[in-house]
Amino acid sequence: MSNFTVEIVSDTVCPWCYTRYPDASFSVSWKPYYLNPSAPTPGIDKAEFYRTKFGDDRAAMIFGRVGAVGKDVGIGFKFGGKTGSTRDSHRLIHLAGQEEGGETLQTRVVEELFKSYFENEEDITDLGVLVAAAVRAGLEGGRVRGWLESNLGGEVVDREVGEAQMIGIRAVPNFTINDKWHLSGAQDHMEFVRVFEQVAGNA
Repeated sequence: MSNFTVEIVSDTVCPWCYTRYPDASFSVSWKPYYLNPSAPTPGIDKAEFYRTKFGDDRAAMIFGRVGAVGKDVGIGFKFGGKTGSTRDSHRLIHLAGQEEGGETLQTRVVEELFKSYFENEEDITDLGVLVAAAVRAGLEGGRVRGWLESNLGGEVVDREVGEAQMIGIRAVPNFTINDKWHLSGAQDHMEFVRVFEQVAGNA
């Protein structure tokens, strides 16, 4: 049997990162990326941000497309709430990766953050929202709060974002499979099957 490791570079405000990561029991690790490095804390109105950035018509088109793709995979995207800096959410994901059972815990934290932001219209720049998501994923609330109230993990996250940019990553999600095969952007699940078959054939 082939063993697969999947490293996913993503941002917690990227809808395609939520809909298009492989739903399978692989060894998965998550690395950070900033789609909007200058995004503020506290957050700002999400829908207004999209309209300002893309214009009313294109924003509506984006909302429609994302909503339709989400519906196909059981995700109820909503477009209210706030958006802002994702640095603290990445610091939380980094913390989860250091805990016992880190890979599984990381994925649970990422899923809770995606659900908070995309389905529950919560502000993931808010400390309370981050702590609540972490607790639902299985982390201890006091430890998470102490971590987030410090700047622990911040330098690591910033460095890893810089490293992703240095190797040419300009869009997320970005997948590296067994340290060799690469997929970038929103991929159909059959594309993952094709790559995994190729990896197995070269094992």
